[in-house]
Amino acid sequence: MAKGDEKREKFVRLAEGRTQSALDAIRKLGNLSNRRAYEYDDADVKKIIKVLRDATNDIERKFGSTSGDGADKFKL
Repeated sequence: MAKGDEKREKFVRLAEGRTQSALDAIRKLGNLSNRRAYEYDDADVKKIIKVLRDATNDIERKFGSTSGDGADKFKL
């Protein structure tokens, strides 16, 4: 197997796992929206959303692209 193929396989394996973990964590944050179980205000929500947007903007900057299909399972 060529060195480039190994690097590609490693990237795909790591990217899929890490992206899925990030999506799972974001879904868990969404569970905090249950007002019967938690108390929060609009400022709290804005802080969470801002830091998540900042993080995704940083990723886009690092990769130099803005693509994505919004699928439930992340696959390359």
